[in-house]
Amino acid sequence: MSRVLVPAAALPGFPEASTLSLEPVEGALGLYSLASPQAAALRLFVLDAALHLADYKPVFTNEQMALLGEPEPASRCVLVVVNTSDSQASVNLLAPLVFNTDTGACAQLILEGQDWPIRSALPL
Repeated sequence: MSRVLVPAAALPGFPEASTLSLEPVEGALGLYSLASPQAAALRLFVLDAALHLADYKPVFTNEQMALLGEPEPASRCVLVVVNTSDSQASVNLLAPLVFNTDTGACAQLILEGQDWPIRSALPL
């Protein structure tokens, strides 16, 4: 799934990124690279939570969903940012990147009042 995403709110640290390119990583189902032509320093790996994190059930506010055009649950894709700087890869479950699969509108949403970790180890 190659997609062009449009941030509905600036990504933290990358306010100039007005479009994002989501590209699958060959040979790694549900793993994508995320980059922006307007922000050369922006290159992240993100993981499709629905495919790899069955127990991850974040709750989004009405305001957060309004930001994305109020997509139905079937039209939401939840991606988590992968951190590979430690000896074991981890994912940020507290601030997923969510996008509307119908429109491409996206935002990194902070899950306030929920007990998700910033660094959750990926199982080997």
